[in-house]
Amino acid sequence: MALTPMMQQYMEIKENYKDCILFFRLGDFYEMFFEDAEVAAKELELVLTGRDCGLESRAPMCGIPYHAANSYIGRLVSKGYKVAICEQVEDPALAKGIVRRDVIKIVTPGTYNDSNYVDESKNNYIMCLFVDTEKNKVGLSTTDISTGDFLTTSFDYNPNIILDEISKFSPKEIIINILEDTTLISMITDSCNALITRKTISYFEDDSEDLLYTQFKEEKNKLDSLSLKSSVGITKYVVDTQKMSLSNLNRIDTYSIVDYMTIDTNSRRNLELTENIREKTKKGSLLWVLDKTSTAMGSRELRRWIDQPLITKSLIEARLSGVEDLYNNLYLMEQLKETLKDIYDIERITGKISNFNVNAKDMVSLKVSLQKIPKVKELLKDSKSSMLLDFYNNIDELKDIYELLDNSISEEPSLSVKEGNIIKDGFSNEVDELRQAKLHGKEWIASLENQERDFTGIRSLKVGYNKVFGYYIEISRANYSSIPEGRYIRKQTLANAERFITQELKEMEEKILGAEEKLINLEYSIFVDIREKVEAQIDRMKHTAKIIAELDCLCSLAQVAISNNYIKPLINEDNVIDIKDGRHPVVEQVIPRGEFISNNTKLDVDKEQLLIITGPNMAGKSTYMRQVALITLMAQIGSFVPASSANISVCDKIFTRIGASDDLAGGKSTFMVEMWEVANILNNATRKSLVLLDEVGRGTSTYDGLSIAWSVIEYMTKDDSLRCKTLFATHYHELTRLEKEIKGVKNFSVAVKEINNTIIFLRKIVEGGADQSYGIEVAKLAGLPGRVIDRAKEILSSLEDNNKVHDKLDYIATSTKETSTTTNETIIEVSSKLANTVITENESIEAEIAVDQIKEEEVLPRKGTKGKKHKEDFFEAQQLNFTDIEKDTLLKAIASMDIMSMTPLESMNKLYELVKKAKEII
Repeated sequence: MALTPMMQQYMEIKENYKDCILFFRLGDFYEMFFEDAEVAAKELELVLTGRDCGLESRAPMCGIPYHAANSYIGRLVSKGYKVAICEQVEDPALAKGIVRRDVIKIVTPGTYNDSNYVDESKNNYIMCLFVDTEKNKVGLSTTDISTGDFLTTSFDYNPNIILDEISKFSPKEIIINILEDTTLISMITDSCNALITRKTISYFEDDSEDLLYTQFKEEKNKLDSLSLKSSVGITKYVVDTQKMSLSNLNRIDTYSIVDYMTIDTNSRRNLELTENIREKTKKGSLLWVLDKTSTAMGSRELRRWIDQPLITKSLIEARLSGVEDLYNNLYLMEQLKETLKDIYDIERITGKISNFNVNAKDMVSLKVSLQKIPKVKELLKDSKSSMLLDFYNNIDELKDIYELLDNSISEEPSLSVKEGNIIKDGFSNEVDELRQAKLHGKEWIASLENQERDFTGIRSLKVGYNKVFGYYIEISRANYSSIPEGRYIRKQTLANAERFITQELKEMEEKILGAEEKLINLEYSIFVDIREKVEAQIDRMKHTAKIIAELDCLCSLAQVAISNNYIKPLINEDNVIDIKDGRHPVVEQVIPRGEFISNNTKLDVDKEQLLIITGPNMAGKSTYMRQVALITLMAQIGSFVPASSANISVCDKIFTRIGASDDLAGGKSTFMVEMWEVANILNNATRKSLVLLDEVGRGTSTYDGLSIAWSVIEYMTKDDSLRCKTLFATHYHELTRLEKEIKGVKNFSVAVKEINNTIIFLRKIVEGGADQSYGIEVAKLAGLPGRVIDRAKEILSSLEDNNKVHDKLDYIATSTKETSTTTNETIIEVSSKLANTVITENESIEAEIAVDQIKEEEVLPRKGTKGKKHKEDFFEAQQLNFTDIEKDTLLKAIASMDIMSMTPLESMNKLYELVKKAKEII
């Protein structure tokens, strides 16, 4: 059996769009068939039916009304599908056989720009990655076709950098030249919700460059080979999906990944820059606090500022001066904000113009917006800051475009540009004449009803109109006898009435409908001409829109600074952060005003490079560390900060390792994820970075965790190429002794007051380390049963009583210092003493056996043989709580010695070394 002609046409078109759901236009509906129908019916909750297709079984089918397509497309695209729109591309009246159809547009997550379904406060980015495995480099391009933004860069291949850039832009779709499932593809898939579209290498080849240079004329020599390929790929994809070249994509902005502060994916999440961790919504984020913008363009720009903090001192200070100018001139700020409120989204209106889907109401919105530009310019005239003066000098008032729109487009136009009523009276003589003809005709029709009622005496007679039969005279059956013979021509019979026409009515109908059709076509033609004239000025409008967006950001930051009592920070390049009375910008907004406890912070790479912060859970360590990072970041976007004073060093990167998380699906435990995050920090931080580390090592055993935390601190403070500004929160109180041993390490703790076995968190960071963790007290506050709390205290007391390591190590160090001979027997005696230091006061049988076993296996064998069992096995078996990792290390070193294989000279040298280490510990 063969498919029907219509279904053959469907299958031929579908073959070219296998990765899309095909919306196939049939009359007033878009129909979907076979697998597309099954998917769409499920995702859109449509009824799945069937259609005869020429095969034995009916083709699964579902459909939607074409006039409601946008809502259905939006739902599919938001779920990661592509939709191919297939329309009739010839007049059915002229078609021979099946009406010719073709796909006129492909809607994808990265190219969808319907304002009803795209968040106006966010860019809708699509990204292209070209990975060159031979050169080990990457080209990256990203664009938002609704605003015309187009950015490109290239860098050495590094999966972490790729993920950071993806996190920065949050694209809805990623085009990539990797076809197979690689580790990079898995990492990208795990880190974002973007639809990945894979293309072969040939898609990015040089023969497509003409397309790029046609789109961006002056950009021919601007790009390196990697940026060129990724730009070619994304431009070709946009043209392929939109089926046209978009005029608002007229400029490529190149950037370097080192032009802005690096904030990796984990740090963005931990700091809650643009969304909170829990609900993934704006509320509770830094953006939520700072965004008091008046325009959609400003809201998107402020989000970009937060995602990409500056690292150039002069640029930061220029923004700060702009905010200060507005901060000190409340009247100016309020006047600007009031004016900006009336400015619509010029960027996205230009995108609609470029994409030919702008309507007359959008043009009116553009006109209203342009009307406000001269006032904005006038308000900026007396500004003091260089940034605001640059706005004043460079903003284009676009008066010619405003005048064109003001003269041509009706104030209250029809929604559709093909329904007429969009061109203003007086703009076109021909439009005015047709409009008068239509108006007079309708007046004549209105008078006809009264005329016929008077002539016939039938008061219920009425004149009506519908699209099928045109104008008619309707008379009810009850009044048939009153109809004058020969006056009317029968047109249509209804159940209770008859409809008639007259020759005169028919002639007038032709005049009215002819004039209306001509008028609609003429108005549309004029509108297209206006649209093309405006489209030619898109670059100027984008330039003005950018200034409006940045000005809106400055006004927002000034307003927030006034409302929240922020101050202007000083900016330095001396690797010093000095904050007085710093506050967390988000937390202080969600607690009663005035209750947030402020804290000081001093960090520099020489004297106070790494702050070890101890204190109980819930005391505020994480909040304190995050506020330091957020204050630093706020300063570098050009914002005032929550403090009484702040001197902020420009940081090239901010890293955070806060909280516990796992990736069970990826086979990574909580501890593995923690170590991966720490490794990323240690491998990528520089001397200019700010690092926050919270509870490093807590995901594993006490000794492993303490060892790792200790080693991390040493690495970050002793490696001259690193030595970055670091806040290190921990429950390992043993680490506080490093303050005396490592330059730049300082101890701080969160003040706690204990009253009647109940702790009160004072939220104040003070010098010195905490003497305990108050873990049991915190557990009590959390509501653990009293019996559990009491038993925990008993166990803790027992463990503390049994831990005598410090005293016994001191005793051993003293006794060995006085030893006058150095023999194997002396080493054996010291080992025995060390073994006894781990025996509890009850002297368990297991411990005695273990010590005897050590003596038998390590001391008794003949000279030249090695002991079979290491002392460290015994230490692990006992699982005791050593409070000092260095003493523990010394203990293990002694216990693992192979005494019988040493010569007397070697024994003496070894004993001297051990005594020296013991003295250092004391």
